[in-house]
Amino acid sequence: MKCKDAMLEYREYMIVEKNYSQHTVHAYQRDIKHFLDYVFKIYEIQYIEDVNKDHVYSYLKTMRQKLSDATIDRHMISLRQFYQFLIKEKIVSQNIMSSFEMPKRKKYLPQVLSEEEMFQLLNSIVVKDAISSRNRCMVEVLYGCGLRVSEMCSLTLQSVNIQKGFVRCVGKGNKERIIPMNKSCGLLLKEYIEKYRDELCKKGTTPYLFLTQNGKVMTRDDFYHILEHLVKNSGLMKHISPHTLRHTFATHLLEHDADLRSIQEMLGHSDISTTTIYTHVSQNKAIEDYRQLHPRMQERNKKNGKI
Repeated sequence: MKCKDAMLEYREYMIVEKNYSQHTVHAYQRDIKHFLDYVFKIYEIQYIEDVNKDHVYSYLKTMRQKLSDATIDRHMISLRQFYQFLIKEKIVSQNIMSSFEMPKRKKYLPQVLSEEEMFQLLNSIVVKDAISSRNRCMVEVLYGCGLRVSEMCSLTLQSVNIQKGFVRCVGKGNKERIIPMNKSCGLLLKEYIEKYRDELCKKGTTPYLFLTQNGKVMTRDDFYHILEHLVKNSGLMKHISPHTLRHTFATHLLEHDADLRSIQEMLGHSDISTTTIYTHVSQNKAIEDYRQLHPRMQERNKKNGKI
């Protein structure tokens, strides 16, 4: 089978059988195409059966000269999944990726903002026109509801129920979930929808909630650049990504005694082990509780006249 046909078969499998999101399908396709383009350019290989381990080793060597370890790992994961499919469908007889082990890399805790930093960012976005209203609402929704940036960009007018205070979104695996929305966020959204949003609808009507200045649907890249500009104007000296706001949402909830299962549901994690990372991130409350409640700390506080 030709390489391009094998990739098209895998694309259909991801969409129909695995029910992957459009973003996930695109990500896997991009990585696999990068590899197949390489073996065609260097070795003139057109058929997937002709690809062997040596080609993968050569590809890895080339990538290590240009790309980060995290990016290489992602490419290798994509290729591993691709070859598992090829074996399953009997398109190839040997899984050449089974010889390549993924290195165990150090897991880094997600960066989060303190409550003071989060409010500094929010309060720096003063609503005065359609653009500032939209920007404030996008940041409020990400922090107030813990959405992924792709989920936020996919919101429609029908996704938001301001009166009842919730947002309905479709996450990974096309799973729908409902997340509570705070009153402040609801009021800002109401103002944006009723007063400003129509200014951004340049070409007729669209169901999508957040639009660019040109009237197009907001994309991940669009918002990334907007957030970069907002952070710079806020005076915060940190690199803040859209996912930082999601991490901050979960951490602040945990610090205010929210149940881990509830946070899991709101984040849309299929496995609670993914959510438990926030128990490591959220140390402020644990430290404060220890200082206030541990008997030995209470004894010291009495001596120092703090109790």
